[in-house]
Amino acid sequence: MIRPRRPDQRLLRSITDAGLPAPQGSVEVTALRQVSRAVPTAAVVEGRFMPWRITNSLTSFVVEHPKARFIVDPSICMDVEQRTIAQLPAVLRMAVRPPAGAITTVEALRELPGPPTLDFALPTHAHWDHVCGLLDLRGLSVHLHRPEREWISGGPVAPTGGVRDALRDRPIVEYELDGPPILTFTRSHDLFGDSTVFLVDLAGHTPGSIGVLAHTERGWILLAGDAAWHTLQVDEIRQKASYPGSLLDEDRDRTFETLHRLHLARHLARIVPTHDHQATHRLLATAPV
Repeated sequence: MIRPRRPDQRLLRSITDAGLPAPQGSVEVTALRQVSRAVPTAAVVEGRFMPWRITNSLTSFVVEHPKARFIVDPSICMDVEQRTIAQLPAVLRMAVRPPAGAITTVEALRELPGPPTLDFALPTHAHWDHVCGLLDLRGLSVHLHRPEREWISGGPVAPTGGVRDALRDRPIVEYELDGPPILTFTRSHDLFGDSTVFLVDLAGHTPGSIGVLAHTERGWILLAGDAAWHTLQVDEIRQKASYPGSLLDEDRDRTFETLHRLHLARHLARIVPTHDHQATHRLLATAPV
C-alpha cells in the first residue's frame, strides 16, 4: 500500500499500437441501472489514498447490433446471498458482497424500452459477479472464450460463487481470439465480421479474460471487465490493492502487463471497467452511446 508497484517503462516502450480498423457501422451500448457504494480508494487502487473514497458497482451492459442484442457481464441474480455469496470463501465475502438494494440483472433488463429479449450473454470472464445473473436467464446461450471455459471446467477447483451452476445445462458457444492485433492488444475476434465489435485479449485477472471493444456513434469504448477495477488504475498504471486483488487476480504479473496495454489504448478508446461506477454512469440507459 505504501510503495505501489511502479510502471514498467521498458514494457511501455515495447508495446506496439496496431491501430483500429474501419468499422462498417456502429452499435449502441447501454449500462443497466445499478446502485453504488463508496469504498476506500486504497482498497481498490494500490498505493492511492486520494480521493479518500471512490464509488463502485456491479454493472451489466446491453449491446445492440443489427444482428443481435446481447448482455455483457450479467452480474446479480435473485437471492444472491444464498445462491452465490454463501459459496465464497469467508475471507472474500465482506470485500465483494453486493451493497444493500443491489438491482438484479433481470430487474434492470425490464427497465429498458421494448421487450427484454436477448440473443446471448457474453461474460468478460467467469467470476461470480459477471455470470451469476444467468441463473435467472434460463436457456440463454453464452459466448465464452475457450481458455476461460477450460479454466472453469477442467480443473479440480472451479471459481466459486455459483459459476458452474450459472453455466450448467445451457448452450455454450466457444470462440477463440483468432484475429490480428488491435490497438495495443495482441489478439482479437471480430464478433460479427463487420469491425463494429471486437473481443480483445485482457488475460491475467483470469486466464481467458477479454474486453469488448465496440464502435458507437460517439467513438470506441472498451468494456474492460476486471482487467482494472477503476480508471485510476488505467491512468496511473496501478495494480489492484493486494486485498482482495491478490486473491482474485489469477496472474498478477500478466494483469499488470494488461494494465500497461490499457493505459496506452485509453487515448483511442474510452475504457470502462465494470466496477467503476463513475465510468459506467456515463452509459446509463437514458444515454446510450
